[in-house]
Amino acid sequence: MAEKKTLSYKDAGVDIEYAEKMIDKISSAVKSTFRPEVLSDLGGFGGFFKINTASYSDPVLVSSTDGVGTKLKLAFKSGIHNTVGIDLVAMCINDVIVSGAEPLFMLDYISTGNLKSIPYEEIISGIVAGCREAGCSLIGGETAEMPGMYRKGEYDLAGFAVGVVEQEKIIDGSNITSEDVLIGLASSGLHSNGFSLVRKVLFDRKKYDINHVIPDLGVPLIEELMKPTKIYAHVLQFLLKNFDIHGIAHITGGGIPGNLPRILPHGTAAIIKKRSWEVLPIFKIIQREGNIPEEEMWRTFNMGIGMILVVSRNDADQIVESLTTLGEKAYIIGEIKSEEGKGRKVIIEGEK
Repeated sequence: MAEKKTLSYKDAGVDIEYAEKMIDKISSAVKSTFRPEVLSDLGGFGGFFKINTASYSDPVLVSSTDGVGTKLKLAFKSGIHNTVGIDLVAMCINDVIVSGAEPLFMLDYISTGNLKSIPYEEIISGIVAGCREAGCSLIGGETAEMPGMYRKGEYDLAGFAVGVVEQEKIIDGSNITSEDVLIGLASSGLHSNGFSLVRKVLFDRKKYDINHVIPDLGVPLIEELMKPTKIYAHVLQFLLKNFDIHGIAHITGGGIPGNLPRILPHGTAAIIKKRSWEVLPIFKIIQREGNIPEEEMWRTFNMGIGMILVVSRNDADQIVESLTTLGEKAYIIGEIKSEEGKGRKVIIEGEK
């Protein structure tokens, strides 16, 4: 009787030893993000982070989770993998800091069919770079090898971020009043939203090659599309220490109309002056090439504004001046008005 061949987890497509080697290779880079509050090493069941209670009298933890979305499809197509990790950090951290919180730490989750088929170190290098920029620690994560779940060379990313804020200093929009002013902080481009529509327009409909140069851009298309999402942590930390900020909104999927109302008190409306900032060429190209209605553009993309601050009219000019000094592009883009009823909405002046 023939002897039955034995099987191992590796035969099934999961190479635990290789995964452990990869963790060892990236450990020094990950540890470079550690703040003094990190108490654990890599490889444990959980990451330990000690809140500095001497700095807070009534600390509140703020958490967020997000991913990179279908922008990853362009990473697979182009071979550019060292920026999507920055996107991952930005999408999580930018959601945490709008409440006035200081970013503390992140966890990542990377899943793929075969770890050897993806540029694991490149991906991690982006996450590490993003954490350094945000001033937070990458204290752990999970790398899952799941044969049969993904095509060769493909993977998915998810992130989980935690920050801390003094309870009395939480920014939740409750201090917003009519006659407050809206300040927009420029985005770096598309950030990590709307890429299903972007791919549909530029690659499915127009059949552009990723290296096609559209004159309005002046650079290969893929170079523009793969720009990482801007991380606003340091600039917001500076503003919070020096000014009274009434509200902050991270402009992600849903655009300004979908995100700004989330921080508005009931009975108020945000009046956006559409031509008060420079709409980046990539948005104009997508709208033109896809014949996309104006309203659809505003409800899908950030249109060049990645973060919106709500501040007192008396402070607005000084805040813009401070942001300019810091090298940020900032614009006064509108104001808050009282609105009859209990609703809260965005009105874009000049919209067709």
